[in-house]
Amino acid sequence: MTGKATVVGVSGSPRKDGNTDTILRHTLATLESHGILTEQVTLRGKRIEPCRACRHCRSTGECIIEDDVRPLFDKLAAADGFILAAPVYFSGAAGQMKCFIDRIGYLSGARGRVFERKVGAPMTVARRAGHNFALAEMLFLFLHQGMIVPGSTYWNVAFGMDPGDVMSDAEGLRTAENLAHNMAWVLERLSTEPKP
Repeated sequence: MTGKATVVGVSGSPRKDGNTDTILRHTLATLESHGILTEQVTLRGKRIEPCRACRHCRSTGECIIEDDVRPLFDKLAAADGFILAAPVYFSGAAGQMKCFIDRIGYLSGARGRVFERKVGAPMTVARRAGHNFALAEMLFLFLHQGMIVPGSTYWNVAFGMDPGDVMSDAEGLRTAENLAHNMAWVLERLSTEPKP
């Protein structure tokens, strides 16, 4: 154990090296400049089935669906914080991210709220509009789970359509950097607090 804080960034974009992956990498790099250990994972290519609302997890602490959610959930449960990043599709977070949120939210609750007091943040990228709806979908998971959500100088949104466009959004990049600085500040202070 290194004693360093860990943050996992989850990209919910089906496009490899698209704008969501790019802005998330930029954010994680800023966190690394604070000495935080980061890992970027993707939902792309993973089998993430929708929640069946079977409530099996409520009685067993395990999800009955055998797909790729469990190892990703375990990574988030072991980390000090995580970022969910997704592109906007029809004014909401891309579908695979929404399925992921439903599954990990139920599973965390079934295991005694394992995400509580972790640090989390949502990020989203769109060509033009719909950011706030997608951001809210992800943000509500953090709030529901009792997580600590740092802000930035603006909502955690960026603009871009074609791969790489987001690197021309100067305000979006600054917002991502400020989010990372604030997340690092919170993680540093939490590291000195006694565990409840």
